[in-house]
Amino acid sequence: MFSKATANFIRQIDPEGSLIHVSRVNDSKKLVPMALVVKRNRIWFWKRPKYQPTDFTLSDLLQGDKVLDPDVSEAEFLTYRGTFRGNVSGTVETEAGPASVTVEGRGSSELQSCFGNLKKEELDVKKLLRDSSSRLVDMQNPLVQQLEKQADVLAVVKERILTTNSCSITQTKSERCVFQGILGLLDMLGNSVKVCVKDSSNIEAESDVSLQIPSGTVIAYSILELEIKKNGHYDICLQPGTIGGIEADSPESWPSHDSLDTVDGGCNGKMVPEKVALSELPNGSQEMDLSPLADLPQSPRWALFNRLQETLRDRTALSYMECLLEELCSGETLDMAKHEELSESQRRSLSALLDSLNPARLNAAHLLVSAVEELPDQTLSLLSESRPDFLEAFDALMCSLQKSSEPLSIQCLPVPLQDNQAFQLAEQLLSSTNVTLKRDGYRLWTETGHEAGVLPLVLSLSIQGLSLLCKGLK
Repeated sequence: MFSKATANFIRQIDPEGSLIHVSRVNDSKKLVPMALVVKRNRIWFWKRPKYQPTDFTLSDLLQGDKVLDPDVSEAEFLTYRGTFRGNVSGTVETEAGPASVTVEGRGSSELQSCFGNLKKEELDVKKLLRDSSSRLVDMQNPLVQQLEKQADVLAVVKERILTTNSCSITQTKSERCVFQGILGLLDMLGNSVKVCVKDSSNIEAESDVSLQIPSGTVIAYSILELEIKKNGHYDICLQPGTIGGIEADSPESWPSHDSLDTVDGGCNGKMVPEKVALSELPNGSQEMDLSPLADLPQSPRWALFNRLQETLRDRTALSYMECLLEELCSGETLDMAKHEELSESQRRSLSALLDSLNPARLNAAHLLVSAVEELPDQTLSLLSESRPDFLEAFDALMCSLQKSSEPLSIQCLPVPLQDNQAFQLAEQLLSSTNVTLKRDGYRLWTETGHEAGVLPLVLSLSIQGLSLLCKGLK
């Protein structure tokens, strides 16, 4: 809940900037000016990096006993109050042993964040450079030793946004589910705190949770990355677009200053083209292989499709699903308990679903969820309302557009998209990613906007993956 509120705050006040939202209240005390944060790049180049606050400051990292005394300026920032609402509905059909079960659900949620008057504290970087100009990094420091052979980057906290008074975050959820069949699948529901059984097949659930956030809680911060040489010399990356890292024995592993990296843009040091035409998107590359999803047995395949489509309106749920899949893909032991934002029933149902995935299917599922999570809110909303037959037809159209750099014959338009309403939905989906779908009496083609970036790619992957999951689902 706290993570969702701070993420909403960043999207509202600094969507393309350098601020990073704080995901855990427990990290607040670690995020002092000059504190060290570990930046961890992700598997897929479009994903935003992860940031892990540490218990160390830059002063702890340097040789010598003299403690750095940073100068920090304070200023009023702004007053913030936000309310975010959402409505979700859907139907899940599945089998549990010999029984067939249909679950139809409708729900609404409201998240209110009242952070009140906020202030900003900013590190005096010029003074820090002067005070530390003759110091070297202690390369035997345990933190450096643990990162030396990894692709992680160390950074210092440059500025932070704090609350100045006690404030609150309140989340209210309401769910109503109708069962046809056995009631043994209650665990597949979302949050349920107060449960009232109206009759044998009708269940209503409500939850109302409020958090009191103390004064001085950090809700956002920005960083400057460190470039550390093997001999202990280091530089603070002051210019936008420069990335840090720890020099390794292999020169190929050292990042290039020509690389593009943004704090919240998900580029991870790789150059993202300003514009990508659909015909230029990768088609069937080994690194981006979604085909194992088609090999899933029907029941878990449809369950995964329904679970994913249910969460398209909830970025927090998408983020948790992506995080779980990334943990599994990296070989970590799945620890549902640490994902405190999920209800116990959500943890159990997700865990059971993910346990059905072998390594190839797991990687494909992670690719799909990672692509979906990168899409704009408008695209996610449209996809949440898309029927399986539309998704399959739209995927066929996308594949045809990718294979040809020339306009397609209008006869290539799949039958389901010949309906005006379905065609308009296809137009809206592409438009939400800065791609325009055009047609005349004989031809069909697309035009990609200059600011589309990676969006056409992640939309193509999302449509392909969803289409594979929902095949045969009516």
